[in-house]
Amino acid sequence: MNYLAIDTCGRNLTVLLSKDGKDSLYFDPDCGVNHSTQIMCRVEDIISSSNVDLNDIDFFAVVVGAGSFTGIRIGVATIKAMCFAYGKPCLSITSFDTLAYNKPSGNVLAVIDAKHGSCYVSGYTDLENSYPPSFVDKSVVKDLSKTYTLVSFEKISDLDVEVVSVADGLKRAVERQSDMATFNLDEIVPLYIRKSQAEEGR
Repeated sequence: MNYLAIDTCGRNLTVLLSKDGKDSLYFDPDCGVNHSTQIMCRVEDIISSSNVDLNDIDFFAVVVGAGSFTGIRIGVATIKAMCFAYGKPCLSITSFDTLAYNKPSGNVLAVIDAKHGSCYVSGYTDLENSYPPSFVDKSVVKDLSKTYTLVSFEKISDLDVEVVSVADGLKRAVERQSDMATFNLDEIVPLYIRKSQAEEGR
């Protein structure tokens, strides 16, 4: 299984290339708002250092959200362009997958801090979705913690979360869901759980 996967949904930037069972990873935990200037440079660096021809890639994968509205759009547009250029299928992975797939069994709630006392969440039971992607108050997350183990890529104030690796979760999610890659790029859409601040202000 050969693939290239990227995640630009949060502060981090992840680029993962897997070819013939050998992985090359670039991970910046604090890329901030520089995804647009960094993503193709990092992809090219990994391709060059790995001596890989992208024509040999089986599919491309992208994390579609939830997360930063701008970051999501950058990742989706980048991977769609690469799929079109190389005639390859695309796999859509959620930010929640990159968290929950670190814990393959039990009840797990993937939590992303949306600031201002709110979070994006999605629940899994043995990696099957058991609580839909939602935008909720921290009070709701605390109630859910009675049933679910909370996981996130960072510590979140007032919540007892286990910090896990989004890069490791991305790899596991991609490889488990690889058969869902599609040539229909119209199916690869951002996961926006709520309106952007600009839209809410209209």
